[in-house]
Amino acid sequence: MSINNISYDPYEARLDDFAASVMKQKTVDFGYPLNQKSKLVGFYKWIAGSGINLSTLDNAGDPFDIHEKVPNTLEYEREVIEYFGPLYGFNEDEVWGIVTFSGTDGNNHGLYFGSKYLEKKTKKKPVLYVSDSAHYSSRRLADLQNLDMVLIPSDVHGSMDPAEFEKALKPDRPALVVYAMGTTFKGGIDDQDALNAVLSRHPEIEVYRHIDAALFGGYIPHTKYSDILNRKLHPFDSIAISGHKYFGMDEPAGIFLTTKEILNNQNPFDVSYLNRNMPMINCSRSALSPLKLWWIIRHTSREEFEKQTEEMLENAAWLCEELNKTGCQAWLEHASNTVYFKRPPEEITEKYDLAPDHDDRLGGDLSHIVVMQHVTRERLSRFLEDLRKCMN
Repeated sequence: MSINNISYDPYEARLDDFAASVMKQKTVDFGYPLNQKSKLVGFYKWIAGSGINLSTLDNAGDPFDIHEKVPNTLEYEREVIEYFGPLYGFNEDEVWGIVTFSGTDGNNHGLYFGSKYLEKKTKKKPVLYVSDSAHYSSRRLADLQNLDMVLIPSDVHGSMDPAEFEKALKPDRPALVVYAMGTTFKGGIDDQDALNAVLSRHPEIEVYRHIDAALFGGYIPHTKYSDILNRKLHPFDSIAISGHKYFGMDEPAGIFLTTKEILNNQNPFDVSYLNRNMPMINCSRSALSPLKLWWIIRHTSREEFEKQTEEMLENAAWLCEELNKTGCQAWLEHASNTVYFKRPPEEITEKYDLAPDHDDRLGGDLSHIVVMQHVTRERLSRFLEDLRKCMN
C-alpha cells in the first residue's frame, strides 16, 4: 500500500507507536534499576555505517584463548574484563572472566564455578548459603544446578544475619556462600567482615565466596566505599555485575570475574571442532554486548563515572529526607541508591512503576525508588508533589 508514492508499512507504524510509549514511560521509571541515559547513540551511528550489523558475530570461546574459527569480538571482551578486574581488586595477571547475558547469568557461573571448584577440592557437594533478601536468581539457580541450599534470614536492613548464618552451617560439607552487595529491594549490603569471622571459626569448612553485585557493583568502585568490593581487603572468589543497570546498556548483559586458579580447577570440556577448552556454561555468547560495554567504558572517564555516582547518592539521600518530611516514612541503607518507604496510593505506584514488597517489621506494605542517572532531582520533585497531593 502506498500514499502519494510513499510506501506505508503497517508493521513499522506499530513499532513507532511502541517506541513512543517507551520513550514517554522511561522518564518515570523509578522502581527498577535501569539507567535510562544511554551512552550508545554514537555506537549505533558507527555500527550502521560500518556494515558489521549485516554480519553474524559469535563469541563462542574464551576471551583469554582467542581463536579465529568464527567472526567474534573476543579481543574486545578480554579488554572489558581487563578493565573491570582491577576495580574489584583482581591482579591483572590473575583475572579471568566473560561478558554475560545478565546478572543472573553471572550468578549462574558463580554458583557453577564455585560448586565444581569445591567438589574437585573436597570430593563433596557443597551447600549453598544465601540470604532471603538476596536476588531470587540464586534460589532458581540452586534448583537448576541441583544444589542443596539454605536460606539465611536477613535483618531489618536486608542484610544476612551472621548469627543465623553460623547456626545454619553444616560442618561436614563445603560452603558455597553468596554475599549480596545491594539486596534487591532494600539495598542492604551483607557484612563480609562479620560473615567471614563466622567462617574463620570453622576452619574445617572449605569455602567459596561469590559476590552478587548486580547494581551496586557498577557504582561502588567510584565512591568512597570502594573497599567494600576490593578482594584484597575482603577476599572473594568471583563476582557478577550487571551491564544494563548502572552502565546504561540497552539490553540485559553483565560481567563475571574470577581467577585463573578457579578457572583451572573446573571440569575440562575440550571441544574438537573449536580445538579449545570451553569452560563457560554458554557456548554461543553475544558478540555485541562486549562491544557495547567496551564503547561505554572508552567513552566515559573515571571522573564522569564518579560524578554520575555522586549525583545518584546525593539525590537518594535528598529523596529519603524529603519523604520523611512529607510524613511518608522512608529508609536508605549504607552506600545505597535505593530508597524504600511506606507504600503510597496505587495511582502513584502505577504512574512511577514502583516495585512492591512487604515487611511487618516496618509496618507492612512498602515500595522503593532506585535513584539511577535519569532519576533527577527535578523528576523526584514532581514525584513528591504528586505524592503530597494524594496524601492531602
